[in-house]
Amino acid sequence: MSPTIIGVDEVAIRKGHRYRIVVSDLILERPIWVGKEGRKEADFQVFFDKLGKNKSLKIKLSVMDMWVPFRNGVEKNSPDSGILYDKFHVMLHLNNAVDQVRRNEYNRLPKKQRRYIKGKRFLLLAHMKNLDARGKKSLKELFSVNRRLYKAYTLKEQFSQLWDYKTEKWARKFFDNWKSQLRWQRLDPLVKFAEMVERHWDGIAIHCTFKDDIKLGYVEGANNKIKVIQRQAYGYRDDEYLELKILTAFLPRK
Repeated sequence: MSPTIIGVDEVAIRKGHRYRIVVSDLILERPIWVGKEGRKEADFQVFFDKLGKNKSLKIKLSVMDMWVPFRNGVEKNSPDSGILYDKFHVMLHLNNAVDQVRRNEYNRLPKKQRRYIKGKRFLLLAHMKNLDARGKKSLKELFSVNRRLYKAYTLKEQFSQLWDYKTEKWARKFFDNWKSQLRWQRLDPLVKFAEMVERHWDGIAIHCTFKDDIKLGYVEGANNKIKVIQRQAYGYRDDEYLELKILTAFLPRK
């Protein structure tokens, strides 16, 4: 059976930024290929070589993060495939931008004012609706003395609405309005995030078309399950064994 919708992700196999590419069939909801060590375009090409030209051309959608070698590999081997940037990774970039604002503010302020920021990282990355009363009170105190962090947090919360739009027209209007709020705010990390979204807009806007057809959270969920498998196989250096464990762990139970 030829995969028509694939998810492409990377898993860290050892410390020191060492990765393996995992390709999943998002219709069957299971990994179908695990690469050897590496995440370059040449490493990804091995998947398409194994799949074959005819089957590669049948892929109609590829879900991935914004790693350039992934996109290049799909465009080269499956030119008719749509490319959808995984929502989880987009939001991860936004959270990193908010956290950078936090670090910038901590370094900018005098020592006496830093106490309001210290220890607030996880609160700033959490959604307000998920915080308990103590967490909400703590953020309220922080925002009362730091307008930039208040604005950064508000923009982060607002951005989540992007995924609710069902047409690109309204998604684009929302994003333009969201981006306009960055003017004069001195939130350079969020400006850079907005520029990144702009560069990758086509792969983000496609959510409006495909979000109801596939389970977009599968890729990240599978990644977490693979991490558990790796911990269970800790110390086992046979890459083929690890690959077999990953592939069989997602097979349907009879």
